[in-house]
Amino acid sequence: MDTKTYEVAPSAARLTGSLRDIGYDFPTAIADLVDNAITANAARINIYTHFEPNGSYVLISDDGDGMRARELIEALRFGTRRAYGKNELGRFGLGLKTGSFSQCRRLTVVTRTAPKRASFQVMTLDLNRVARSDRWDITVGETSTAIERAKDLLRESPGTVVVWEDLDRVLPERYAESGWGRRRLRSLASKTSQHLAMVFHRFIGGDVAGREEVIICVDDEKLRAWDPFAPNEPERKVLDEHHYEIETERGSSEVRFRGVVLPARDRFTSLEEFERLSGPLKWNRQQGLYIYRADRLVQHGGWSGLRGIDEHMKLARAAIDFDTDLDESFQINVAKMSVELPPALRQMLERPVQELCVLADDAYRRSANSGGRSDVTTKASKASETALRDVGIALKAAIMEDRSLEEFRGALSKLRQRLPELARQLEL
Repeated sequence: MDTKTYEVAPSAARLTGSLRDIGYDFPTAIADLVDNAITANAARINIYTHFEPNGSYVLISDDGDGMRARELIEALRFGTRRAYGKNELGRFGLGLKTGSFSQCRRLTVVTRTAPKRASFQVMTLDLNRVARSDRWDITVGETSTAIERAKDLLRESPGTVVVWEDLDRVLPERYAESGWGRRRLRSLASKTSQHLAMVFHRFIGGDVAGREEVIICVDDEKLRAWDPFAPNEPERKVLDEHHYEIETERGSSEVRFRGVVLPARDRFTSLEEFERLSGPLKWNRQQGLYIYRADRLVQHGGWSGLRGIDEHMKLARAAIDFDTDLDESFQINVAKMSVELPPALRQMLERPVQELCVLADDAYRRSANSGGRSDVTTKASKASETALRDVGIALKAAIMEDRSLEEFRGALSKLRQRLPELARQLEL
């Protein structure tokens, strides 16, 4: 006996409100569209913000492969039906729409595939129209000042331009023609530059295997990669890389962990570079784990519950890399801004994270103590202090490696009581 069924399509007009509130802000919404451009093999990506009283718009352009009509229609579907290959930056088939509508009410995509003929596909999703019709209707061939500028960007070669108009979430109506609105758009462009330089630093720096560097510009200013691990600083300390296997329903996949202790302020090559490496959130909040999904940064700082933020650990940063086949294990969200460490991995990371933090604490204290030293301190004295600290680090590492050494812990406690000065030099 056949089961009777009904198709219950969601109300397009009602659903739009929920889809606009997934959790993007302006920079993270732009980043989701940059993901699409990179997937389309773009070598150059430009973000333009244009303020005009009651007519402001944003363009995200790339020189990638472009899309044919059917591909564009599918791209504008909520929950794209196409399959994603391993390590493609897309995930749910929602980013173009949810990222865009978190900021605007009118989304247009202008795209070109023909290398020798300037023929464009232009399709628009307008939430005002959706609200009236209660249908996900795509209109073809719309025009506006912003759309015509998008076409101009594609006159010379293939690519795609995403056009945001009716920026109700970016510039609320009462500010859409004011000086405040102009300043706000300029401020958002600056924050976007910082965010993209961090999130895509491996792509900008040419550090992704198998592809050339990607040029990203915001309002014609080329971004410089912000690498949290300061690869050009000779005084940084890079720990051995660890590899872990995480089991999934489809087999297992590898996670890589690499800790880095950054130099203290007085050991950076310059004060300017020290300040730059502090990052958008500054030193204390930028300490911790930098989690990469297919070389794209999805978490920048924090310890994911493994430990708390600590001034003494602010020089500690660690990269965690995983491939897209572990998306479910890491519980990656739609906006690609949030991940959770798998429970099995959380346990495996406890020891290397503790080791990293011990070394970072040591680097911090050395720097703090060096400020009060007399210039007449002898080289022999300095060498002796360094040796004692190294012994102290080795002792703490041994305790972390084997927590069953209760008698050893007791001996250290007596050492602190009877020889406090030696314990201080050992930093125990």
